[in-house]
Amino acid sequence: MGELITFESNGGSCNGYLALPPSGTGAAVIVIQEWWGLVGHITEVADRFAAAGFVALAPDLYHGIIAKEPDHAMKLLMGLAMDKAAMDIDGAATFLTQKPYVVGKGVGAIGFCMGGSLALWSATLSSNITAAVAFYPGMPWARMSPVWENYSGKSAIIHCSESDGTSSAPGIQEAVTSIKAGQGNIEVFDYPGTHHAFFNNDRESVYDAKAAEIAWNRTISFLNDVL
Repeated sequence: MGELITFESNGGSCNGYLALPPSGTGAAVIVIQEWWGLVGHITEVADRFAAAGFVALAPDLYHGIIAKEPDHAMKLLMGLAMDKAAMDIDGAATFLTQKPYVVGKGVGAIGFCMGGSLALWSATLSSNITAAVAFYPGMPWARMSPVWENYSGKSAIIHCSESDGTSSAPGIQEAVTSIKAGQGNIEVFDYPGTHHAFFNNDRESVYDAKAAEIAWNRTISFLNDVL
């Protein structure tokens, strides 16, 4: 079990959920929420990363607000200030790199849906974030205007659901082509028969246990390799 903390974010502050591994030290990862907010599923994912040996921090990008209905979640997503979200994620990365219990070669960012796009984007913004994992990223890049050239020397993987168009979806193809052009490393995985949010075990209608396990194992292997 982790704990709620507060960290500095570009002169302000942001709350987050911090989970430490049993050993007390580990490589650092940032867990970025879906459009629902910092809900139990996200803190449980942070706990899973901690159990796997990582120091995991999930920033609260909605600053205390949680959505329970899709309409509310959509409003929160559309109202999310991209510059503030970027500051909070970068603040989380800075916080982690300053802690003596963090080891490794940089910070990883892992996100789901909205958070998947933010995870990929964050590696273009923060020099501390050297690896990104995106589960079915779903936000248009126009809202972020990522500078993909900043992926030079960094790595990413993307997990794609079938219902989102697999890795053939235009947004995925743009990210893959741009990251490669920016001298970054990128690998994409498709999960046949899956729906958007197939990793979220709180959503029984779309959760796919087999695909989720495969995606999790690939994520842990990737992070162990690059961090």
